Amino acid sequence: MNRAACLPLLAALALSGCIHKRIRPGPPPTGAHYLIGNPYQADGEWHYPRAVDAYDRTGLATIIPPGHDAATTDGEAYDPEGLMAQSPILPLPSLVRVTNLVNGRTLTVRVNDRGPATAGRILAVSRKVASLLAFPATGVVEMRVTLLAGRSAALQTALGAGPHLTAAPVAGVQSSALPPPPGAAGSAGPITHAASAPISNPTQTTANAPLSGVVHAVPPDPGPLYVEIAGFGTGGDAQQILYRLAGMPGSVVPQPREGRTLYAVKLGPYHSVATADAALHEVLARGIPDPEIIVH
Repeated sequence: MNRAACLPLLAALALSGCIHKRIRPGPPPTGAHYLIGNPYQADGEWHYPRAVDAYDRTGLATIIPPGHDAATTDGEAYDPEGLMAQSPILPLPSLVRVTNLVNGRTLTVRVNDRGPATAGRILAVSRKVASLLAFPATGVVEMRVTLLAGRSAALQTALGAGPHLTAAPVAGVQSSALPPPPGAAGSAGPITHAASAPISNPTQTTANAPLSGVVHAVPPDPGPLYVEIAGFGTGGDAQQILYRLAGMPGSVVPQPREGRTLYAVKLGPYHSVATADAALHEVLARGIPDPEIIVH
């Protein structure tokens, strides 16, 4: 059986718990420390880790495969049953809200590792997180990733980072029950719905306080998928890239950012992960860097 045919089976086994930790010995954990790191390439795609004050992206997420080292990139002990995730660019560690856009399940996780190693993925999550968010058996799902800026700043400052801006307070929650969606793998667990009452200033949160693992419910907001090449200063620059992608469906779109307008090439729509992946690899094959798969 080839590698591509095995991936859905491995994902289903991981979610069901049939694959155990299978952690490589590797360097031992040294304790969490603040880290950004250098640019790196994985699966033909370059990633540029950086400090950010805001981050709210959509894309595709996957599950961290078995065989991880004993330590995460920032020195913590790796635990597939922990509420943790990998990001290719966010500073480590960070706290993010991750939302399965297909079923609306969302919770807070700790980003403490670099990855995923597959092009076109904005996040990889632990087996535990995948189960709580009811990932499909394929192991890939449409995801929104939102940085919890204030809580992340407090955590990073406690680990030696410089000063950060403080984000607005996060809303509280109240509990209710919701069954897992049909056909979902794993046991999804309880869900809560957002309430309007604010909680205390997030910068007062204890840096190493454990995460609750409580799953919230928001309205689902699935696809379609697009491949985007962003960050052009003029529409003409973006149009030149679109010319190089002749034969691929797409357009140049404006993107207002912080008082000015940038431009992006947006290819699609694509109605499956396979077609979006094929388009992304075609862009890379034509020598155009930094394509991303996004939702909507």
